[in-house]
Amino acid sequence: MNTGRFSLYFSLLLTLIAVGCREDELVVPTEYEIIGDETREGGIRGFYLVNEGNMGSNKCTLDFYDYHTGLYSRNFYAEKNPNVIKELGDVGNDIGIYGSKLYVVVNCSHKVEVLDSRSGLRLGQIDIPNCRYVRFHRSKAYVSSYVGPVLIDPNAPKGAVYEVDTLSLAVTRKVSVGYQPEEMEIVDDYMYVANSGGYRAPDYDNTVSVIQMVDFKQVQQIPVGINLHRLKKDKYNKLWVTSRGDYQSRPSRLYVLQKKPGFNQMVVTDTIPVACSNMAFYGDKMFYYATEWNNYTASNSITYGVIDIRTKEIISDNFITDGSEKDITIPYGIAVHPATGDIFVTDAKNYVSSGTLYCFTPDGHKKWSVRTGDIPAHITFLKNE
Repeated sequence: MNTGRFSLYFSLLLTLIAVGCREDELVVPTEYEIIGDETREGGIRGFYLVNEGNMGSNKCTLDFYDYHTGLYSRNFYAEKNPNVIKELGDVGNDIGIYGSKLYVVVNCSHKVEVLDSRSGLRLGQIDIPNCRYVRFHRSKAYVSSYVGPVLIDPNAPKGAVYEVDTLSLAVTRKVSVGYQPEEMEIVDDYMYVANSGGYRAPDYDNTVSVIQMVDFKQVQQIPVGINLHRLKKDKYNKLWVTSRGDYQSRPSRLYVLQKKPGFNQMVVTDTIPVACSNMAFYGDKMFYYATEWNNYTASNSITYGVIDIRTKEIISDNFITDGSEKDITIPYGIAVHPATGDIFVTDAKNYVSSGTLYCFTPDGHKKWSVRTGDIPAHITFLKNE
C-alpha cells in the first residue's frame, strides 16, 4: 500500500539554520517520511517512539508519527531543542505521557528528560541514577532504578523506586526494593516491582516487591521466577510477569499474579510455559514475542504468540499471519493502538544501525513499515487535545 510513499529531506536548509546554535557541533535535522495512514480513531493524535541507541554511543533519539497528517518525523529532538548539547543522552530505556508532559527515561545518562508532549520542547530533567522504567499515579511519576553504577557486580546494591512530583519535577520519596528492579504496575494502591538481579548473575533475584503507596514502604516480596523483567497489568488487574531465565538451562517463562477471593495480596496463580520478552494487550488478548538468547548455542530463538487473558490459554503461535515476520531480524518492542488494534513491532536489526518499525493490522497483515533510529524500543500514544 506504500508504493506512492516518498521521503522529504530538508537537510541543507535546516543545517544552515542550525549553524550557530551550538559551538561544537551541528544540529542533526529532522527527517520526514510520508506514511499515509491517516487514522483518527479513538482520539489518538499519534505516538512517540524512543530509540535506545547503543550503550556508550549517546544516540538516544525520538521519533513521532502524526495520524492527522500521515507524516513520520525521525529524530526530531535535536532540531526542537538546538541548545541541548548532548541531546537526549545514552540509552533511552522507557517513555510515557502523563498530563501534558512526555517523560523519557535515559538509563546510562542517569536522568529522566521531561518534554512538552505537544511541542517536543524540553521542560527539564530529573536526576535518577541508573534509571529504568516510569509509571504514573495520582500526580506522581515513579521511576525504577538500579541505584548502583552500570556494572556487572556480585555485590551490586539493592535497587529503589523514586517518587517524583509531576509539577515541580522534584524527587519527593524513595523506597528500597530488590536487586536491579525493572517494570512496575500499581493496583489498588499497591505498587508491584519486578526485580531482576541481573548485575549479580548467576545469583539472580526472583521476587516481585510490593510497595504500600500510602506510606511508600516495601511490605512484601513475592517469589516468582529468576531474572524478572516485564510486569504489566491487564484490564482485569491481573499481573503478567516475565522471567528471562539464566540464558542456559532455565528458560524464559511467563507468570500470572492475581488476588484470590478473600485475600488482599497478589499470589502466583499460573505459570505459562512460553518464552516472553515483551507483551501488549488489546481487548481480551495479549500479544507477545520472545527473543530468547541461549549461551550454549550462542543464538536467539524468536517466537510470537497470542494468549487469551481470561482463560490464560495460548490461542495462536503467531500474530503475524502473512509471513512477513521473516523480515524482522530482532523484535525489540511491541505496542497496540488502543482504538484500532493495529499491532506495532520494532526491529533492532544489528543493534548498531537504523532499525525498522512495522505496523500490522489486527488480523496480522503488514500494513506499513518505516526506518527508525538505532534500536527502536518503546512507544507511547498521544491523545488529541
